[in-house]
Amino acid sequence: MMTNQGKRRFWKGLAPLAALMLAITACSGGGTNGSSDAGTSQANEENGKLRDVSVVLDWTPNTNHTGLYVAVDQGFYEKEGLNVTILQPGAGGADQMVASGEVPFGIGYQESITQARVQGVPLVSLAAVIQHNTSGFAAPVDRNIHSPKDFEGKRYGGWGSPVEEAVMKSIMDQEGADVSKVEKINMGEADFFTAVKRDIDFAWIFYAWTGIEAELRGEPIDMLYVNKYSDNLDYYTPVITTNEKQIADDPELVKSFMKATAEGYEYAIDHPSEAADILIKAVPDIDPELVKASQKWLSPKYQDDAKQWGWQKPEVWKNYGDWMSSQNLLEGKFDSTKAFTNDYLPKG
Repeated sequence: MMTNQGKRRFWKGLAPLAALMLAITACSGGGTNGSSDAGTSQANEENGKLRDVSVVLDWTPNTNHTGLYVAVDQGFYEKEGLNVTILQPGAGGADQMVASGEVPFGIGYQESITQARVQGVPLVSLAAVIQHNTSGFAAPVDRNIHSPKDFEGKRYGGWGSPVEEAVMKSIMDQEGADVSKVEKINMGEADFFTAVKRDIDFAWIFYAWTGIEAELRGEPIDMLYVNKYSDNLDYYTPVITTNEKQIADDPELVKSFMKATAEGYEYAIDHPSEAADILIKAVPDIDPELVKASQKWLSPKYQDDAKQWGWQKPEVWKNYGDWMSSQNLLEGKFDSTKAFTNDYLPKG
């Protein structure tokens, strides 16, 4: 999950998604990691060598990404003939790197893929990392925010995205509350804990990281999960991404990568403590106490009530796209059937 800074950077990155088409066009003559390396891949397989493959994160490493680190550490990728490198996102973000073919795989979000598809950017979701949306509006308990109605007269810390107000308005409307009575404040670079002590009353967080951190700090919060107020807001965040060209040019790479990735997340589901240790070992400067507590909370939620890890339901994609359209957040028609696929998940 993202930190507040990461969520802010993510939403700012949605506005210029159309610029990705320029990057895609510029790269079209050279091919992606999948297409340009096809011959090399075959030669490597014949010689018993591993194929170098990269996957780019959405933000700094956290427990959303544990399955990737497990798949590296436990040799699941190696078993599939892959030498996988986990990268930090560049200035343009993970979506741009994946859409342009700079890297074949990344971590993204249903929100950004929905925006991208209507702008002609060929991102595709291969798997839901977490089956249900674990984000919501959080406030220290002393602010007495127990329902969306209580947002009135309070200070919300955000980053100025139209989606923020649309989500807030949609859940406040259900209780006859007025979103215009919420004071919106740009949080800048402040994190949640700094901001609520100084400038704001509540913010939008992911519980598996910021919520767990609040528990460890002994700073209790009230949490209003957005998916409790609307099925349309129970979207997939985050997801594993690729692009259409990668799938068309090298479906076997996609299949192999996803088989090993699924094994990594299944291991993290079954062995949360050991998986946390693997992430801590791979990222030495991460907070080990937070990782262990977050992993314990999050591991059961990776698959949750789905028939297997990563499975994506058509109605989840359609419902969220319909909601975004109803809020005038999309600048075109969204075809949900092209935005995701379950075809590369391991067969049960």
